[in-house]
Amino acid sequence: MASVHESLYFNPMMTNGVVHANVFGIKDWVTPYKISVLALLYEMTASKITLPERRRLNKLILPLQQGPDLTLGQFLKTVEECCPQTAYAVKLRLHEMADGELKDMEYFFSTLPTPFTAFDTEAYKTSVVGLFMRHMLLAYNKLSFSQVYKLYKSLQHYYHSHYAKPMDGQVPALVADDSEMDLTSIEDTVGDRVDKEELDTPLHESELRSDNTPSRGPLSQKQAEYFLARQAYLLKNDENKALKPAALQEELNNMLKFNPDFAEAHYLNYLNSMRVQDIFLSAHSLLHYFDRLILSGNDGKSNGDEGYGRSLRYAALNLASLHCRFGHYQQADLALQEAIRIAQESNDHVCLQHCLSWLYTLEQMKGSDSTVLTEDSVKMAAHFCLPYLASLGIQSLVQQGATQGKTAHKLMDALKDTDILHWKHSLSELIEISLAQTTSIWRMYGKSTMSLQQAQLLLNMSSLEPVNFGVQQNNTEGFAVVLCHLAELHAEQGLYGVVSEIIQHLKEQFPPHTQHAKLWMLCDLKIQFERHMNEGKYHLAEPLVTAIAALNQTEGLYRKAQVLKALNRSTEAYHILQQLQAHCEKTKCTEMVIRVMLSTAELHWESSGFSTALPVLLQALALARQHHLQSLASETILHLAFTQLMLGVPEQALNVLHEAIEPILAHRAVMDKGRAMLLAARCQMAVAGFKPNRQGQADLRLAASALDTLNEAVAYFSQLNCKERLRDVHYLQAQLHRSLGQILESNKSAMLFRLLDQELQSPAPPVSMRL
Repeated sequence: MASVHESLYFNPMMTNGVVHANVFGIKDWVTPYKISVLALLYEMTASKITLPERRRLNKLILPLQQGPDLTLGQFLKTVEECCPQTAYAVKLRLHEMADGELKDMEYFFSTLPTPFTAFDTEAYKTSVVGLFMRHMLLAYNKLSFSQVYKLYKSLQHYYHSHYAKPMDGQVPALVADDSEMDLTSIEDTVGDRVDKEELDTPLHESELRSDNTPSRGPLSQKQAEYFLARQAYLLKNDENKALKPAALQEELNNMLKFNPDFAEAHYLNYLNSMRVQDIFLSAHSLLHYFDRLILSGNDGKSNGDEGYGRSLRYAALNLASLHCRFGHYQQADLALQEAIRIAQESNDHVCLQHCLSWLYTLEQMKGSDSTVLTEDSVKMAAHFCLPYLASLGIQSLVQQGATQGKTAHKLMDALKDTDILHWKHSLSELIEISLAQTTSIWRMYGKSTMSLQQAQLLLNMSSLEPVNFGVQQNNTEGFAVVLCHLAELHAEQGLYGVVSEIIQHLKEQFPPHTQHAKLWMLCDLKIQFERHMNEGKYHLAEPLVTAIAALNQTEGLYRKAQVLKALNRSTEAYHILQQLQAHCEKTKCTEMVIRVMLSTAELHWESSGFSTALPVLLQALALARQHHLQSLASETILHLAFTQLMLGVPEQALNVLHEAIEPILAHRAVMDKGRAMLLAARCQMAVAGFKPNRQGQADLRLAASALDTLNEAVAYFSQLNCKERLRDVHYLQAQLHRSLGQILESNKSAMLFRLLDQELQSPAPPVSMRL
């Protein structure tokens, strides 16, 4: 176990360079709240507390010091969650001072173990606690008698307001007059107040409070920076723990009301607007951020002209990315060209490389082939030692290669090389993207086991991202993608209870207002649609089509055609499928093209056009094999075997079916397994010479084998509660048992068929007309 001295309380260097920049971020005057923090530090040093409690309190120190003033109730509640014993001791210490006399407060300050007078204290003089105590003691010693008295009265008001009942919902003020306690002067003068206001512009609102709590008073410049840094970090890593969009907007509006030129507040406003897809406000805030950045001269460049140009080109680049996100490709192209022009004039190779990365991304979004641009971007990123951009380029090439039909081993080799780069440079975000991409590629190729393995690997991986504010980095797009894959894989196996738990977790982790919520929304709708279609509840599946189309127009059209086909509206379904196929061929969406071809072939079956369905199926099979889509290839072979069965060549159909049966049973959904078993049984019956209402002419061995196959199909269809399919199976079972002279079993199957037929209350389609 690590030593206690590794904590923030004791180790002066335990802040990764942040403490030295923010340690003086406390207010430049003494407040009753800061006295409460001093009392907490004193009790931590004086009392004996357990190691876990001390660790929890150590993690709490920096937010308490740098955060805004809290009410006594909030402060005690925060400490009590970590260590109830210490919270009680702090409460007693404050009670002694507030209910006593002025000398009691003076005695408290005189007995504090300072890092300079007490050598046995654990608060090192260069630690966070030591610097804080030194700062507060120096401030207290510089106060005049009148200021000390006002501080004492403020402490009494601060303490007793916790027990007083607020009138009409008003919150009592924390400090009577903070302007009387300036640390930089012995006596309060008008000139000092002016300087203080210039150097420490008061900014509004609190940080460690509940969303419904009113404002507690002004924030200093450093406290505002702490608030903005924390909210930006939470928006990036765990959006659920950040303030709600409306609450955060109110906080930022209050800040900008006091200081309209606060550039960081404009940038956080931009991030917050992106959460709710507010196009106008996000663009407005982004432009204001760069305007204020230029005016403040905080570009990090000693040369003013260079700093000005640097802000301009990165402003144009960010504006291009903003338009890309909202689908404004023409505006994004104009902004990107402007960024490229300014970067070329300034000879900024890094900015040019970022521009090139966005250029090929923009081309991909437009549907153009950007392979050459992506390859050039990877080469240039490697040349300028930009591993992040180089890895993103390689991952983009892998994605393009997967859609263009590259073999799996080439893609996996490329991803393996990028993974080495990720681990070398600790690029945890790209590691997650790589695992999510690998999951999707295996799923596309039809290897459900490998896809499941990669998904579990990502979910169980410890993130390399530093964990601050109690945040676990598990709300990225990669996590959303793999969880959606897991939900679909479980739905394919009929495990809808597990699916509901995964979807519920997605809803909690990615609320509807977050940017990745569309992923689980579409996944949930597709699972519900497939379930209703499998159960024959077309009236429930039809309303879902509109919701799916709102999230993905292509998926919505495809499912609309499926519903129309199930409702025997073949002409409408055929027109939609033809339009969808033309669109997908233009956008090079190979998977959807193959699915549309299979649905078109099923429409040919309904009009007994089995011979006309063969060319469509052969074309779909060639396309699936060309792109190594084993799952769709197996589905196509099922359709080919059914077509051959209907054309009167059951022997050939059975041979073709044997080629696809193994990958179907290994990787496909339960519904596909049941369909394959049902088709295999029908092929066996046809090969055996079985014909309805005829006895003694069938091959008994093949008929018995067909019965076993049908029993296996019953098991699969029962998992999905697919009653229409079960009705078909029981019909065939009854006929087979009767042909074999098994009257009892035949009557049982006939009874099951009759019960399902009465329950469904819909005419059964001919078994010979659908797969």
